Amino acid sequence: MFTLTQLNGPPPEALKTQVLQMMVDYFSDISPISLTPSNPLYQLYQYVIGYQMHLYLQAMDSAQASSPQLILALDDQDPSQVLGFALYLPTKDDSEAGTLVYLAVQASQRRHGMARAMLQRMLTRHPHAELACVANQVPIFEAMGFQVLTAHGPQVLMSTRDYRSDGMLAVQDLTPIYQSEEVRQIHAYLVKQHGKRVMTEAEKQRDRLLDQMTLRAQTLVRERCG
Repeated sequence: MFTLTQLNGPPPEALKTQVLQMMVDYFSDISPISLTPSNPLYQLYQYVIGYQMHLYLQAMDSAQASSPQLILALDDQDPSQVLGFALYLPTKDDSEAGTLVYLAVQASQRRHGMARAMLQRMLTRHPHAELACVANQVPIFEAMGFQVLTAHGPQVLMSTRDYRSDGMLAVQDLTPIYQSEEVRQIHAYLVKQHGKRVMTEAEKQRDRLLDQMTLRAQTLVRERCG
């Protein structure tokens, strides 16, 4: 069993470490760029998504209504163990709206209602909930009360209502992360490890994957919305 808790500020270091580790472990499930470990770029994107989450957790501030919000599912028997988490952004100027950014559950704890429980906790504060997911995850969120709105690149936008909120979100910009010295160092290391030709092919594989995911998202939206 599990207990849900919603933090009023950045999580303690021990809990933060577990959340960040889950971001890395379940990168292929969480990221909009669903690379697999066989792609040499996998480690680079793992770092980026982990660092983005780090910035979201740093930005948590109970004094700011639009700050990132974190819901944790903790082990009943050992509350120091994180079994799952949901990070969402309240929508500025629209108190009913919020956008789910990341949702993850430990692989051994899935299919026990944990993800649904965390989403329900979010909905008690923000009944107009929105999210973006890849096409094959759409049925999961439809079963939780979300409906398809439109396609957005490789993802499908979904909402608990049949329209989007026009409020603002405090989304972390990935551009500075991709341009950081750390990312350049990781990329240089990967080029040295695999060779320029392999890395060039990895980028082509990534681009082909994104094209396929974009097509699947568009096809699903046409099927759902006519």
